[in-house]
Amino acid sequence: MTDKPRAADPDATGSAPGAGKDAGDEPRVVIRDKRKLGKVTEQPAADAAADAAADAPAEGLVEEAEVVVDEIDGEAKVAGPPVVDAPAEPKGAADKTAAPLGAELESLRTDLGERTRDLQRVTAEYANYRKRVDRDRNLVQEQATGTVLTALLPILDDLDRAREHGDLVGPFGSVADQLTTTLGKFGLTAFGETGDPFDPTRHEAVAHQTSADVTEPTCVQVMRRGYQLGERLLRPAMVAVADPE
Repeated sequence: MTDKPRAADPDATGSAPGAGKDAGDEPRVVIRDKRKLGKVTEQPAADAAADAAADAPAEGLVEEAEVVVDEIDGEAKVAGPPVVDAPAEPKGAADKTAAPLGAELESLRTDLGERTRDLQRVTAEYANYRKRVDRDRNLVQEQATGTVLTALLPILDDLDRAREHGDLVGPFGSVADQLTTTLGKFGLTAFGETGDPFDPTRHEAVAHQTSADVTEPTCVQVMRRGYQLGERLLRPAMVAVADPE
């Protein structure tokens, strides 16, 4: 900044430019401190430069910080631990590892085959057991029924003799027919009629004779009828047999 012009001091000592001139001369402008003027003038520029310099590193730091943050964000997007390739195992080590695994697999296959055969054997045994139980049950039931029917055969023989003599008439005849029908529902079947071919497995021959009227052994007289339960023979028929001459 500049000082206001003022009159020169006549009492001032020292040599000054133009000191020999008269006091009545025109006043002069005196600049006393140029350095001060320079400092005052340059100070705002220096401050601005300092501020700019301070701002410049800050901006650089912000840019560097932004770059670092972007890089961190890019790395954070990768989830999970870093993937590291495992070192390849030597071929000999792989063979040593595969050998126990193969032996264990073979052992498991052997055990599986044995268990499968055991299961098949048990299944077959169970199926045979069920068939045997069913067969035995039916056999026991048939035997029990046969025992009861065998005990009733003498009653049926008396009914047959009464029928031959004509005594089964009226209510008594109806009861005899109902009894015969009911026993037939249990599988009781009567056999043995006059003129049937003689069968030694089903007939019991108590008399023999010859006859020109037959061409093979034939039952010519039935003394007692035989009975069977299904395929089971309960009692053979008692007959008289005529042989051809």
